[in-house]
Amino acid sequence: MTASPSPEQLRALAREVARAAGEVLRQHRRGAVTVARTKSSATDVVTAADLASERELRRLLGAARPDDGVLGEEEGVVEGRSGLTWVVDPLDGTVNYLYDTGTWSVSVAVVSGSPDPEHWQVLAGAVYDVERDQMYSAAAGGGADLDGAPLRASGCTELAACLLSTGFGYDPVQRAEQAAAVAVLLPQVRDLRRIGSAAVDLCLVAAGRLDAHVERGLKPWDHAAGALVAAEAGAVVVGRDGGRPGAGLLIAAAPGVAGALQAAVTASGY
Repeated sequence: MTASPSPEQLRALAREVARAAGEVLRQHRRGAVTVARTKSSATDVVTAADLASERELRRLLGAARPDDGVLGEEEGVVEGRSGLTWVVDPLDGTVNYLYDTGTWSVSVAVVSGSPDPEHWQVLAGAVYDVERDQMYSAAAGGGADLDGAPLRASGCTELAACLLSTGFGYDPVQRAEQAAAVAVLLPQVRDLRRIGSAAVDLCLVAAGRLDAHVERGLKPWDHAAGALVAAEAGAVVVGRDGGRPGAGLLIAAAPGVAGALQAAVTASGY
């Protein structure tokens, strides 16, 4: 069985494989982007690049850590024997990638225990913003950084001064509910951003370039790495009623505004 690595060793591997997968995406983006299939709706697409990126992630992780499991967005879970599972999103921001506009990224995290946000412990993670060639990463207890520079969440202390980001699901009913909640939140904050890559949104909270992010419907691979980066940078990362973040709700916020934002999100019906 593979020896137990330190969180810092896992962080280094997460960065390495995320960058390699990002290069696969970059190469595919030089040509025509093709839609391989759809998932939850006609607008929830999977490109050939998504599939190629995940194959590269699985190949590299299998070579480096053959006893670990892998949970990926496109190919599901392969269980391991080490107690560690890599949770990967080979292309976060697929619609941005498809339209060649905005931010898209690769997200790689490694967790101990069940690969379920309700139970896992995230040990390390990396989010590679491919277009900007920026690597965010974190190790549990070891802090978060951007290309080696330490990250710290913002000092925002007033909800009215909070720059908030969010995302929307692909199901029309869910989108309508999210839009209604956002309409309630918007007058209470400085402004709203919709970037299109939840992993990067969470890293921007870590960097203090956003004050908070709120979203419902995120999958494990959407937030595993980014939530760790935000938390290690000092942000408060919680779910519904202050519980663990997951599909029901994820809030990542600067500590000075986290309580007020949680109350506002609850009141909004989000």
